[in-house]
Amino acid sequence: MRLICCAKIYHMDKFKIEKMTISSLDEVMKIEKLAYGEHHWSRESFVAEIDNRISSYNCAYSQNKNLAGYMGLWKIIDEAHITNLAVHPDFRRKGVAKSLLLYALDECYKEKIKYLTLEVRVSNEGAIKLYEVFGFKSLGVRKKYYQNNNEDALIMWSENIFSESYKKRYEKLKEKIGDVILK
Repeated sequence: MRLICCAKIYHMDKFKIEKMTISSLDEVMKIEKLAYGEHHWSRESFVAEIDNRISSYNCAYSQNKNLAGYMGLWKIIDEAHITNLAVHPDFRRKGVAKSLLLYALDECYKEKIKYLTLEVRVSNEGAIKLYEVFGFKSLGVRKKYYQNNNEDALIMWSENIFSESYKKRYEKLKEKIGDVILK
């Protein structure tokens, strides 16, 4: 999975989220290799995504201006597909992924996108738990989805983010995460 966003910048306790640019790709590629090993996206793939009119890719930067993580979305009509989400090992479990997901949700609300979806390795328990916190549910499996080891992928979907139950979840997440991360 991977991600990008709009021109608005969120200032956070420890992170600032900005649109991914060509100049950020050297650092993105370092995290990409750390996160995905040999089977990572190419630089050319990211360049294409930055220029893709249906995609939105964002980077989270620390106060020291170090790239902490990034996320990409494809927006198609009323759905957003999370294409990638990666966090540098030095910044894991510090709220980077949650911040990027909240930023993506804010973007989806503004653009009237109702649903989010993604694929995740069945063995990636940490990511699955994170997505479940954000209300994603496993609605299927893509058999042998990952080329490097033929591992299955869970297909996860959010409910309609405009539903009352999801809005309540979103507000609780924003309050909880905002107290720790967002300023």
